[in-house]
Amino acid sequence: MNDLQDESRRRALGLIAAGSALGLLAPAAVAAEAKSCPTDGTPNQFVPKGSPDPSPLTDELKKYPKCPYCAMDRTKFQYSRHLVHYEDDLADGTCSIHCAAVSLAINLDRVPKAIYAADFGAAGEIKPLVKVDGATYLIGSKLPATLSKKSKLAFASADAATAAKAEQGGELGSFEVALLETYKNLGEDTIAIRKKRAEMRQQAAEGKKG
Repeated sequence: MNDLQDESRRRALGLIAAGSALGLLAPAAVAAEAKSCPTDGTPNQFVPKGSPDPSPLTDELKKYPKCPYCAMDRTKFQYSRHLVHYEDDLADGTCSIHCAAVSLAINLDRVPKAIYAADFGAAGEIKPLVKVDGATYLIGSKLPATLSKKSKLAFASADAATAAKAEQGGELGSFEVALLETYKNLGEDTIAIRKKRAEMRQQAAEGKKG
């Protein structure tokens, strides 16, 4: 690992703590369906509430169909989805690196033993998950972004990421670089998400009145 990657890793890990202040609340419907937890009503209510899963990639989309932080359908956003597998075998399947960053921020004392991301460069209707350690991220390209104004998509092949950059623009980086960029964007992205959802609620309420 070179000095730049080392510095990016240190900065990313440092920002995980700062990002905890920007944690997103799951919609009320999702919260109501979640299993009760002794720490509900505190920030610890956001810890993964499923049973330990030593093989989270087996039937992954069936076991983790919805992102626990934004409630978005992970099959619909399969190309950007992530999964954090913590050392106690609890797994957090998210829609994107945005919500994976939220998971890491609010589970500061839970150590990940593996983090996975969808391989955007893979063929097939459903992109397979690969470990982020060896992935190359294309950041800020014209490819679709999930819960952010800035796209951050993973490629298992560095050559595929380079080819995508030539067509779509953006910059290449490691997971640590993409995570750092995610925390930099989190405040602005969260404000935009909350504004959009407030508008959707207002439109739904007006539709019921009409």
